[in-house]
Amino acid sequence: MELSPDIHPHRRFNPLLGEYVLVSPHRANRPWLGQVEDPQKYDTPAYDPKCYLCPGNPRTSGHRNPDYASIFSFSNDFAAVLPPPLPTLASVPHPLLQIEPVVGACDVVVFHPRHDLTLARLGDVEIMNVIEEWCKIYIERGYLPGIQHVQIFENKGSIMGCSNPHPHCQVWSTSAIPTLVAKEFDSLKHYSLSDKSVSSPDAPKGPRGRPCLLCDYAHLEASDPSATRVVVKNNDWIAVVPWWAIWPFEILLLPYRRHVQSLLNLSTTEKLSLARIISQITIRYDNLFSCSFPYSMGIHQRSTPQKDSKEEDGHDVAHLHFHFEPPLLRSATVKKFLVGYELMAEPQRDITPEQAASRLAACSNVHFTNAMPTGG
Repeated sequence: MELSPDIHPHRRFNPLLGEYVLVSPHRANRPWLGQVEDPQKYDTPAYDPKCYLCPGNPRTSGHRNPDYASIFSFSNDFAAVLPPPLPTLASVPHPLLQIEPVVGACDVVVFHPRHDLTLARLGDVEIMNVIEEWCKIYIERGYLPGIQHVQIFENKGSIMGCSNPHPHCQVWSTSAIPTLVAKEFDSLKHYSLSDKSVSSPDAPKGPRGRPCLLCDYAHLEASDPSATRVVVKNNDWIAVVPWWAIWPFEILLLPYRRHVQSLLNLSTTEKLSLARIISQITIRYDNLFSCSFPYSMGIHQRSTPQKDSKEEDGHDVAHLHFHFEPPLLRSATVKKFLVGYELMAEPQRDITPEQAASRLAACSNVHFTNAMPTGG
């Protein structure tokens, strides 16, 4: 009997993290008597006098927000890491009890004055403003002494632990490179130096003409005539449910025409097409279950801007990409739980990435709240 990935259980390899995910497509229709979430609705007002992020409102720190008209950034009042200097560490108590101090900064980026406008409901120019702010903070924090990594991410929806519904993202800058990012760098570096890479002659190349894992993967997906995992694509960017996706409707967004190390390497045209595809992704998410679709989004790129253009460092292999990891599984109220086997063995998913991509690709580019009613 020949393996059919749409029917038979199988494992898929994630070359970015060196891990496997178990795929069990036959379980997609199992009955559900477990926890049901409240739908993430679009019922928030344009302004909330109790919101800590709305223009002119006071924050718990005692600071008052300005009456901003576009984008607004500030240092997080409850930062996860504190600024330098690094505290001293006298000694490690035991080799099994490793500890190291961490310093840095945490920033909040509020996308828009409107309390009710998520990325899915912002225009291209407004999303461009967000991208430019990401670049600005990436430069400002990345050039600070001792900062080794700048992580940009967004948690959307209370189901993702977001403590404030006003659309915003965060930027955490730390004196250490985080674990998942370090694993990606190791995989990208190993691939670029390996004689076992499967680089296509037509695929873009990384620094010094070496193969790039994500260049090759993006080229593979973009050149697939069946586009089985492609959700949306434009002239510069491709969004796919990756072969190794864990979350049901996970998306990997990356440039596919050339090797791009960070947001700073993007042209104005590429930034505009990035804004447009972010809009198309988030609109499709909302349209899938007609709700304000929750997710965690993170940007992986060079950990910090390149300080010396002539210097070769371990971050040269970085290929800019976005991870969108949403929890919803089969409706606006049933989510995927990473528990049991996932915690004790390895990640597992039910619907295949191809099935998820097909459903997302079929969603409209027009947000469901703007759709015109049909009929007389």
